Amino acid sequence: MSRLRFLAAAAFFLLFALGAFPPSMAAAGAHQLRPDYYADVCPNLESIVRDAVRMSVAHSPVAAPATLRLFFHDCAVRGCDASIMLINPDGDDEWRSLDGMTLKPEGFNTVMSAKAAVDSDPQCRNMVSCADILALAARDSVFLSGGPDYQVELGRYDGRVSTRGSVVIPHGTFNLDQLNAFFSGLGLSQADMIALSGAHTIGAASCGFFGYRVGAGTDAAMDPAFAEQLRGTCPGGVGVGGGFAFLDGATPLGFDNEYYRNLRGGRGLLGSDQALYADPRSRGAVDLYAADQEAFFDDFAAAMTRLGRVGARTAEDGEIRRDCRFPN
Repeated sequence: MSRLRFLAAAAFFLLFALGAFPPSMAAAGAHQLRPDYYADVCPNLESIVRDAVRMSVAHSPVAAPATLRLFFHDCAVRGCDASIMLINPDGDDEWRSLDGMTLKPEGFNTVMSAKAAVDSDPQCRNMVSCADILALAARDSVFLSGGPDYQVELGRYDGRVSTRGSVVIPHGTFNLDQLNAFFSGLGLSQADMIALSGAHTIGAASCGFFGYRVGAGTDAAMDPAFAEQLRGTCPGGVGVGGGFAFLDGATPLGFDNEYYRNLRGGRGLLGSDQALYADPRSRGAVDLYAADQEAFFDDFAAAMTRLGRVGARTAEDGEIRRDCRFPN
């Protein structure tokens, strides 16, 4: 990570600690969240969203990891307010930032399809926030990939603001201290971070995110045979080519604990992944999840619930968008 980007990230953490962000970013509205929030106005909400996500996943295997990543990106930037979905006429929005542009269209399409399905029910039309639909779609993406089926707290309102300059997210070059600093800024612990990192059990990354690890002077933490395999994928090293590799090469489409087993064998794709095992302060959690998938599933579900509370907006500072792409 460049010094400039590191300083920007440090500034983000400092501003958060000093309270320079709006109260909603500190989960001021989280007290309103509950699983049955829409029970009276849209009783079939969860089945409607799950059916829509199931169709998206059946259409494209990229849909599940893309939707899950979209949820994390949204919550990590301005809180879980669906600001990542907004399109600004002047181009100043999150998804057109350097980091936002790596998000896959399948994630956006999954949420938009779920939103259309929800609004096709007259009882539900314009009653459910895009932020809540995104939270449900992320959970369903996990479940339909073989992961845990957990309750999602609902009741978020949608934000009205999205800017490129607000996007500061973890990068694949982060070490444990940098990862902890970022997640601490969201009110999450190292334990939460390690559990949430298990989302990398599905999805892929392009050579630009890991090629530096297999170029000249291969990363010593990487299994040599794995490094050689990746050199064939990214012959130009970092490069700008179209090569990619699965974050979990063992079971790339299945949500399981193979990600942590890979780390124990030096087969973590991103430097930030392998750092979880390389650092003795986090190695014990990796060993636990590698040996006990149920423990990983339980902790992942709990961490996703806590992540979903970040920046929860209320009617006072948010709205229920009629179109997820634009403020009302």
